[in-house]
Amino acid sequence: MQFPSNWILARRNKFAQGFTRPAPRDFVGYGPLTEPESLAIYNYTLSHTFRLIIAYHTQGEVIFWRYLDLEPDYAEDIVNLFQQASGYTPDDRADTGSFAGYRDWFIDNYRLPGYTVETGLGTNPLPISQFDKIYNDNIGILMIGAQQV
Repeated sequence: MQFPSNWILARRNKFAQGFTRPAPRDFVGYGPLTEPESLAIYNYTLSHTFRLIIAYHTQGEVIFWRYLDLEPDYAEDIVNLFQQASGYTPDDRADTGSFAGYRDWFIDNYRLPGYTVETGLGTNPLPISQFDKIYNDNIGILMIGAQQV
């Protein structure tokens, strides 16, 4: 949550939840792109021509694919293919309340499809015993995503 797409809203939301300083989760940073890993992904994306992106997180077997209704219409067709391949549930809320994620910024900046795939179930960190299932659930998503370019 370090990307320059409604970062101020992300900060407000996370600070209201008590995430006000560096921690293992949910700290939005001191500003957009202040952390080297976020800046590296940002610059890498700017220097390439992607037709879609897939960001991976671990929590819930769900696929977030909308952002403020800025994604193209065909993004829904792709997420439906992802659902068929993985069994994961597409989440069609246009505002998930997080803001400032890589997917959010990509959709906002390029008006192209972006997806956040939440793998696995349980409490993070997920146990290694879920690896085979997560891999098998997601290999189809990666193959379908690669075919879109």
